[in-house]
Amino acid sequence: MKKGSLGCLGIGLISLVGLVVVMAIWAGSWYNGTINLSEGVSGAWANVESSYQRRNDLIPNIVATAKKYAEFEQETLIGVIEARAAATSIKVDADNLSSEQIQAFSKVQSQVSSGLGRLLATYENYPDLKSNEQFKELINELERTENRINVERNNYNGAVKQYNARIKRFPGNLLAGIFNFDASPYYQADEGAENAPDVEGLFGE
Repeated sequence: MKKGSLGCLGIGLISLVGLVVVMAIWAGSWYNGTINLSEGVSGAWANVESSYQRRNDLIPNIVATAKKYAEFEQETLIGVIEARAAATSIKVDADNLSSEQIQAFSKVQSQVSSGLGRLLATYENYPDLKSNEQFKELINELERTENRINVERNNYNGAVKQYNARIKRFPGNLLAGIFNFDASPYYQADEGAENAPDVEGLFGE
């Protein structure tokens, strides 16, 4: 073999090795970046659960305060308590999120929203309860919590959008299959679940 041919072969080999190294560096960078985005989805979901848990934590005090008024609708209170029990019993694996899990979670949280909505609609008929300072503060905290729930759900969907776009775009989608990165589900509330309990303006100015 001529020296020129050997030289060309050597250059070609070096170029190939260089290309492999560059691809390996790119793949490693893509993988690490995708892991970070995946962790971002899990973290955002944890915040969604935390905000809903805060609402569930408020319910016992809201119910206990309302129960002091003997004429208050017991059926309404029982409905809220049962809905809360169902909501606190459901478990979602943040590291293996699925549409089915999120739909189940959304459904029970929707039931809590409905129960709280009925409670707030009926307690307007009880001036003594409405003027109770403890109840006022609980309702104000509930309003803040409902706002936080909306924020965290939007943040979660934003994290999912960013992660899913990364693993679906070419050429990242090729690596996603190799590394078993699956798309994450969005939080899509059940019909009516987007109507959080209306707690604004309950006490007037």
